[in-house]
Amino acid sequence: MYKVLVACRTGMGSSMLLKIKVDQVVKENGFPLSVEHSNLDAIDGQSWDAIITMADITGDVRDKVPYCIAIHNLMDKAEIKKGIEGFLEFRNNDK
Repeated sequence: MYKVLVACRTGMGSSMLLKIKVDQVVKENGFPLSVEHSNLDAIDGQSWDAIITMADITGDVRDKVPYCIAIHNLMDKAEIKKGIEGFLEFRNNDK
């Protein structure tokens, strides 16, 4: 099970919406992810396998986590699925 953080700058509106969609995608596809939600400050507090965030924020966090999934459209489950699949492929190739 991979530990993933869904985050935005404040940890309120956009990231909560994104977490709901991520949870749906994870459940629908049986992805091995444990998904948590917070603001960007939570990156420093724990060890994450990946972060899922809005594309305009990825430059701020890319060097703080092993993998960053950049999302352009919070409501696009196909985009979220593709991002998660990219992460899982990265992890499988990393072994």
